[in-house]
Amino acid sequence: MCPHSVHAVIAVKSLDSAKSRLAGVLAPAHRSRLVLAMLTDTVRAAAAVPAIAAITIVTPDPVVAEATRALGAEVHPEPARARTDPDGLNIALADAAAAVRNRHGAVDLLALQADLPALCPDELAAVLAAAAGDLRALVADHAGTGTAALFAPSGLPLRPRFGRDSAHHHRADGARELAGDWPGLRQDVDTAADLAAVQALGTGVETAALLRELGLSARVREPATQVCGPVATP
Repeated sequence: MCPHSVHAVIAVKSLDSAKSRLAGVLAPAHRSRLVLAMLTDTVRAAAAVPAIAAITIVTPDPVVAEATRALGAEVHPEPARARTDPDGLNIALADAAAAVRNRHGAVDLLALQADLPALCPDELAAVLAAAAGDLRALVADHAGTGTAALFAPSGLPLRPRFGRDSAHHHRADGARELAGDWPGLRQDVDTAADLAAVQALGTGVETAALLRELGLSARVREPATQVCGPVATP
């Protein structure tokens, strides 16, 4: 895959509705801050991958939009019907993907989850190398039922099917599943158990800093060398 050939799209909901399943662990204001920290680490990891040309965030939230523009990402407004439709996430991703191709032509697309604080650039680079070909491809999440990433080559639409059992729905829609040891990519964060899992893996610096501020254990990867794995921090 040529350098700078893939355009990533990430959908982010309004911060006031974020991560409700962490309500027993974190207060609402802390959940909002965690969403932003995880998104920041996800975007920074993706931006460090040579094959990724640009990252587009689709969101209705002005705080998310401002924060991600500061990271160099493009921002696409969430379409109005995505806010009321039960399939709103997929509507938002498909709309952003279409806008990216309208601007940049028939580029390769990568839909990525927004809550991957343990993601390392070398993992994502390996995924894109494995995804190269004529078919859509997916990486299942740590549970094997969800989708962490969905790739569509230039000749095919993205056709996102995120939601319950999305890995099954993406496979049924023709995407091939990629196998690889990519724990940071596969570990999204929805529950207290997920949060503990990324703490053990090691996260990006923003998530680790917030967790330490909240009195939780935090380990961080070394961003300068992009080495995956936990590195102890003070």
